[in-house]
Amino acid sequence: MVCPKCGLPPELCVCETIAKESQKIKVSVVQKRFRKNMTLVRGIDTSSINTKELLKKLKSKLACGGTYKNDEIELQGDHRKKVKELLIAEGFPAEIIEIQ
Repeated sequence: MVCPKCGLPPELCVCETIAKESQKIKVSVVQKRFRKNMTLVRGIDTSSINTKELLKKLKSKLACGGTYKNDEIELQGDHRKKVKELLIAEGFPAEIIEIQ
């Protein structure tokens, strides 16, 4: 079995790595109802990166609730700096992550 995009075996596939480097991710905080903060992560390319798996890891590491809708990850609470650190640990370059 080989990757249809790059032609390499799944263990050596570089499609997701290339996709991680060619994005512009914005991390911001929005105040929702009852003065609750919500961290929004926008700009992740859903076609090449498994966002559900990424969301699961972020929720687990941050010990918070969250969801994925409207092409953005929503996490309960203000986790801007921690989200950036975790995205860098997942392989996203620091230069493409912008905190607002």
